[in-house]
Amino acid sequence: MIKAVLFDLDGTFADTAPDLGASLNHVLALNNLPPVPLEKSRLQASHGTVGLLGLGFGITPDDSRFTPLRDKFLAHYTANICERTTLFAGIAELIAAIEKRGLPWGIVTNKPHRFTVPLMQALGYANRAGCMVSGDTCAQAKPHPMPMLHAAKQLNVAPEHCLYLGDDKRDMEAANAANMRGIIARYGYVDPHASLDTWQAAGQIQTPIELLHYIKS
Repeated sequence: MIKAVLFDLDGTFADTAPDLGASLNHVLALNNLPPVPLEKSRLQASHGTVGLLGLGFGITPDDSRFTPLRDKFLAHYTANICERTTLFAGIAELIAAIEKRGLPWGIVTNKPHRFTVPLMQALGYANRAGCMVSGDTCAQAKPHPMPMLHAAKQLNVAPEHCLYLGDDKRDMEAANAANMRGIIARYGYVDPHASLDTWQAAGQIQTPIELLHYIKS
């Protein structure tokens, strides 16, 4: 029986790619480089600055340019965190249905706390979430199960009674490691070339409201 529902944030709960892509293009423009189309940056949005700066500049965190570029990226993102970001279509209805059933829900993301909270506040859901576990809340981030177990403890629900919706392989790895049922949000930032059958998920959905099928089961 499902007694609580947990969500990844970027690419699952909210479409943050437009603002993340805009911050990448801001930094590219500062370096006289052409912008990256949203359809390309969207696929790296779940991977934060490492993925986005890797896409735009072809660098890794070991590159000496990475830290100053990351700082400029994050400064821009902080100032524009919810200019273009919206909930995915159907998320509002899904949350309403979950709340109507009297089930607690929360966020488990690798996004740092300093971005998670203001973004959820801007979206109007910070006070409705039963927990918000960020990438720096625990000593380990996903795919480690620690954040998942921390969220379950905060909601006072056993992990095996929690459902986790995410759009990345590490989300399913974290869910499985925490003994939760992991569901793939195919509407999110899923790589079209990913072998989803290897993610060992309990299911897949094309729209958020389809998650209700797994909550009933």
